[in-house]
Amino acid sequence: RHHYNESLRLLQSGKEFVKNKQPIERSTEDSLSCQHPVLPELKLLCGADFLQTFKTPNLWKEEHIKEIVERFGLVCISRAGSDPAKYINESDLLAKFQHNIFLVKEWVQNEISATQIRYALRRGLSVKYLIPDSVISYITHHNIYTEESERKNEADLLQPLKLHKTVNPLND
Repeated sequence: RHHYNESLRLLQSGKEFVKNKQPIERSTEDSLSCQHPVLPELKLLCGADFLQTFKTPNLWKEEHIKEIVERFGLVCISRAGSDPAKYINESDLLAKFQHNIFLVKEWVQNEISATQIRYALRRGLSVKYLIPDSVISYITHHNIYTEESERKNEADLLQPLKLHKTVNPLND
C-alpha cells in the first residue's frame, strides 16, 4: 500500500524522474547507435513462493496470470525447498507459456524471504544484516511493516481478494 501511494503521489505531482536535462555530447558512432533504441523488456521478478500463489484460490484471476506470463514473462528465483519447475508443470496455463518463464537457481543459498523480513520488522526484530541500512531507515521513517501500520490496514482487503470475494448466501 505504501509503495503504491508513493508512486501515485509522484505521478500526480508532475515531477519528472529525470534529474539532468542537459544534452550529453556523444560521438557520431554513439549517436548513430541511438537511432534505433532497444526497448527494455518488462518481466515480473519473483521468488518461487510468489509463483506458488498463482494457485491460491480467489487470489488471482486466470486472465491476469495469462497476461503476466504471456505478455511480459517471469523471472523466478528458486529457494531451497521450493521447486518452481514443478509449480509450472502442475499448471496448464504456466506450462503453456513456460517459454516466457525463466528460472534462476540461487548460487548462494538465501533462506530469507521478503515475507520473513516483513514479519521480523512487524515484531520489532533486527533486520540489520538482511537489507541495506538505507532501506531500514526508509521503512522506519515511513512507519512501514509495524504492528501499528498492520492494525491500520487490517480491515482493508487486498484488491485481488475484493474482486473475488466469495459470497455466502446463507449469511446475507
